[in-house]
Amino acid sequence: MTIELNDARGLLAQGDLGGSVRSLRPIAEQLPLPELVTFLIELADAAELERLATSARAALPDATDPRALTMLGYDCVEYGLSFAAVPVLRESLRVDSTVRQALAELVAALEDEHRHAEAVEVLLRYSSSPREWAEHYLLVYNSILSGDPATARAEFAALAEPDDDWVFARDRVGRMLIRAERAAAVSTLDDRDLRGWQFTLTGGYLATMSPYGFDAGMTGRWAYLGDSATLCRRGIDRLGLALSAAGRTPRTVSLLPDRPDRILGLATGQVLGLPTQEYEPGAADTLVVAYDLRTVDPDLVVTLHERTPGQILFEHATCWTQPAPVTADISGLLHQTVIAPWAATQRVGDNGLEPVPADTRPESEIAADIAAADPTPDPGDGETPPDPDTTFTTFVAATAETWLHGPRTPVRSPGPVRSSYFA
Repeated sequence: MTIELNDARGLLAQGDLGGSVRSLRPIAEQLPLPELVTFLIELADAAELERLATSARAALPDATDPRALTMLGYDCVEYGLSFAAVPVLRESLRVDSTVRQALAELVAALEDEHRHAEAVEVLLRYSSSPREWAEHYLLVYNSILSGDPATARAEFAALAEPDDDWVFARDRVGRMLIRAERAAAVSTLDDRDLRGWQFTLTGGYLATMSPYGFDAGMTGRWAYLGDSATLCRRGIDRLGLALSAAGRTPRTVSLLPDRPDRILGLATGQVLGLPTQEYEPGAADTLVVAYDLRTVDPDLVVTLHERTPGQILFEHATCWTQPAPVTADISGLLHQTVIAPWAATQRVGDNGLEPVPADTRPESEIAADIAAADPTPDPGDGETPPDPDTTFTTFVAATAETWLHGPRTPVRSPGPVRSSYFA
């Protein structure tokens, strides 16, 4: 591993902190712990992360002090270096399994890395007996996210009544398990069932899946997407099918104030035949439409967290790698990076890449183009499993009684269905 670590050191010497961290990631757990801690000191000094540098130096002498290692692991998690925290915290628990903070921080680090099955294994090995409530809850939660609802259900049944501070967490995993049971009746809930797990984990329906690269690592998600009027129209059509299959009849479409959201909201109103109105927090019996919730004013997003009777939140382009603070009730598609159809972009011309200016036409004109677009799905590369309208509506109809319950809390993990992404 010396060569690979030298690569990370070389990037650090060049001032490329991000590149250095990326080089460290695949080798962090193979390095002797003193070497890893030494490099963390170098990285922290270069990045002027004084607290991380201090905790790494405290852990360095022989890298066997469990409490010093726990503090270093904690700081790694806090600074977004959870992958480096994992071997540090594993060693802390190996030396002294009674350090409860080390267990909590290791589970947090594994969750950040989406290594939920490993989190379950750690909890089963090191949890206290009887288990502390938080450890028991984390066992349920990570069992669900690792794709094992049967174990999660058994552990949930044994979960004691929580203190007031933990009622929300208990109810959250309880709703996940109820949704998983309904979804399993019409869906496989395996490591390729993106729609089933999207609903189980977030409570939201996924309207469409990417028809490209399904078996090449994407499993229905998009990585980089140059969006189009056709994809927007396709998502709106699926939205209409979902509302019908679930027996939901919003009276209006509520327009959020930003231009992308207004364009999509106006198009949605035209396609579904609903009048539009300006969004008002707490509005009931309305369809709130967002293009990408991450760009909505945070003060408005907060008002969408708690559910209002009859209010349904539709987001066309849902980012799965950096979710918005609220999760949509229906998502048109899942992406990592998206360029809106009306946004400035680039195209390949005779002289290489050339700029394409943003579409500055009035919102109503762009919305009309979306409403008039051909919603026929892209056939893609032919490798994606078929997803006809009947498959989608059957799923919605079978799960509709468990839809629209609880707050719109996001899940910051892809869950059991993994997809490739740009680091």
